[in-house]
Amino acid sequence: MVSGVLLLDKPLGLSSNLALQQVRRLYSAAKAGHTGTLDPLATGLLPVCFGEATKFSHALLDADKTYQATIKLGVTTTTGDAEGEVTAQSPVAVSPQQMVAVLACFSGVIEQMPPMHSALKHQGRPLYAYARAGVAVERTARQVTVHDLHCDSFAGDLLGITVRVSKGTYIRVLADDIGAALGCGGYLLALRRTAIDGLRVDDAVTLEHLKNLDVGERDRLLAPCDSLLGEMPECILDEASAVRLQQGLNVPVPVQDGLVRLYAPQRRFLGLGVARAGTVAPKRLLAAGDGRGQMQELLEETARSRVE
Repeated sequence: MVSGVLLLDKPLGLSSNLALQQVRRLYSAAKAGHTGTLDPLATGLLPVCFGEATKFSHALLDADKTYQATIKLGVTTTTGDAEGEVTAQSPVAVSPQQMVAVLACFSGVIEQMPPMHSALKHQGRPLYAYARAGVAVERTARQVTVHDLHCDSFAGDLLGITVRVSKGTYIRVLADDIGAALGCGGYLLALRRTAIDGLRVDDAVTLEHLKNLDVGERDRLLAPCDSLLGEMPECILDEASAVRLQQGLNVPVPVQDGLVRLYAPQRRFLGLGVARAGTVAPKRLLAAGDGRGQMQELLEETARSRVE
């Protein structure tokens, strides 16, 4: 009965699913999932959810994400990254002033054409399946938001950027579009995810380090389930209201309409609720209150049961 969130620093060359399965075996977890795929060529933050935490993993799927990316200028590929075949090469004659001006055009709300090499579905099949079969599918450009974009380094044909983007943004497409705007083309050479909402890769653990820990040390790395919910408004209930809510009943609470984090006394996390017109209805609750207030007790019980 392992519940909680592990911040994993995914290594290069490993798919998100393979990384998840390795971590799952280390924790002997019956139920596990991650909160957003990283390609094998990408590294960085991959939150892994165990047990009851999987109920709230969707919260990070819609969250803003921050990346450090390296763009190779002067070359375009079929996939927009280093895995694709080269389709064109051009000389790079870009001044720092031109670079700043072009990057400024990619801030705010922009339109992106979803790539053929992606998991988006068309008639029930992912686009990458059509791409592998040599079939081009007509796609519609989508609006995404680039909240922040700045240049970290620019030397020769290599451009390093840090970018914070909304859900659904393809950094491969951004790299390709930046290269096109510069007039020389470009593709995504390297990518590292450094943050998802309030979670940071600086707090993550590598797979190799995790393998060298004992059961108790691994369990102490787990964050509570509500760590996935960021700055979502919270609502603290008295014991009677908490019991009613866990029975599926609405309770009167003067809180702003929308999704709220729910807590019983002593900040025992209950789950998610929906506030509307002065009442809160349960939306997704823990099977048992294993939130922040009871996390250490849960980890100790988990460790004992697995050792025995």
